[in-house]
Amino acid sequence: MKTRETWGTRAGFILAAAGSAIGLGNIWRFPGEAYEFGGGAFLLPYLFAILTAGIPLLLLEYTIGRKYRLGPPSAFRSIYRPAEGIGWWQNAIAFFLATFYAVIIAWALSYVFFSPSLAWGDDAGAFFGVEYLRAGEPLDFFEYRPAMLGALAAVWAVVLLIMAGGVRKGLELANRICIPLLLVLFGVVVVRALTLEGAAEGLNAFFTPQWDKIGDYEIWLAAYAQVFFSLSIGMGTMIAYSSYLKKHSELSTTAVTVGFANSSFELLAGIGVFSVLGFMSGEADVPIDQLVGTGGGVAFVTFPTILSQMPGGAFIGVLFFATLVVAGITSLISMVIVPFSSFEDRFGWSRKKSVLVLGLPMAAFSLLIYPTANGSSMVDAVDFAVSGYGLVLGGLATIVLAFATGKIKALAAEANRTSMLKLGNVWYTCLALTAVVLVYTLYKSIQGQIADLSDPDVPNELIYINWGVGGAMILFGVVMTAVLYRRPIPERVEEAAAAAA
Repeated sequence: MKTRETWGTRAGFILAAAGSAIGLGNIWRFPGEAYEFGGGAFLLPYLFAILTAGIPLLLLEYTIGRKYRLGPPSAFRSIYRPAEGIGWWQNAIAFFLATFYAVIIAWALSYVFFSPSLAWGDDAGAFFGVEYLRAGEPLDFFEYRPAMLGALAAVWAVVLLIMAGGVRKGLELANRICIPLLLVLFGVVVVRALTLEGAAEGLNAFFTPQWDKIGDYEIWLAAYAQVFFSLSIGMGTMIAYSSYLKKHSELSTTAVTVGFANSSFELLAGIGVFSVLGFMSGEADVPIDQLVGTGGGVAFVTFPTILSQMPGGAFIGVLFFATLVVAGITSLISMVIVPFSSFEDRFGWSRKKSVLVLGLPMAAFSLLIYPTANGSSMVDAVDFAVSGYGLVLGGLATIVLAFATGKIKALAAEANRTSMLKLGNVWYTCLALTAVVLVYTLYKSIQGQIADLSDPDVPNELIYINWGVGGAMILFGVVMTAVLYRRPIPERVEEAAAAAA
């Protein structure tokens, strides 16, 4: 019987988990969210969300992974047989997330090469939308953009090469290289940003609390949403990663370390981004709140505009976009590991077979759909299906399963077996509170989608694609459960489940 791989060291797992958490959303999403929802006032609910939702749910997923030492479907099946579908549904979430996430990394990779000559010129918005993306209508499929296609192919080649190396020689080695490199690259960007004229005004905008917003429910929802988005919880990644832990690995301080490493990097990103925005505000004589946005506009429009005006902008541009590429790669491999670990456990596949049967089709789907005229529209539609309610439902299902099956105390005992911080009533309460927040977040997301149907500025085609992707994810989980319900599971999975019972 084949022995399951493990991480070489605890530090290797922490770096990999931190690499999964630290991604594109930390650099371009967190600063905009913080400013939009109260500046320094946003940091209070954000910290509260980390402590009451992020770390507790990380601990739940770590415990499930280490206890059963299986990918999400087999781990959930070991808890409650019909729940295997939750794991396959999370596989679908990871699949769609990985395929569109890769194209954003490809955009950043292209901009690494655009930066030395500041190729976007005086109109970064037109360059990104018209010259590079050459964006068309939402249903303009199969009109390919060669530059984007080549960059995306390069991203997938690197990712599949890392995955082929396995846990220690692939995932762990890649993160041992990428995380220090990421800190160095972005550290240089932040130091340069802090030396710009106007940086202090930018920092004031970032840190000054707008206390009148603290009582608004939206700031709290935004804080929880940012925590879920950035910590990679709800899609099976942390269950898959922790399934490669050794049985005596410490969990509680690991979760705290990963949670606060992610938050520290987001704070660093906020300092860097707003220092640069303060410079641009002074140069353009435009208020900072008119420069701030979220999503790709920050990285591919606002920043290039600033770089064109900044002394040494070409050099900083190379570093900034290289940072996005490295951060994106460490997150992307954590998404791909979800289906890899799931199929390897359920069907006894080798890693080589996973690369060939899963990895190549994932890359092919990504290359077929996204480097096209409607690629940016597809990214938006699929992103909302995954981030808007896919991850929310994934996290909610995990919590409900643990409580509804009566396994929550057994999971606490499993974590307490090696953890310095003991889990008990406080942990249970935090998870229950998180479930309530997730239900309300889901309600608001659905309410927003219904409102968008009557909004003339939102193409209905994107809403239908969004619902189609959401339905496909659920359907995949149901079908896989029905097909595999009576199928015998591999010997190693049987033994892992029996040992964990």
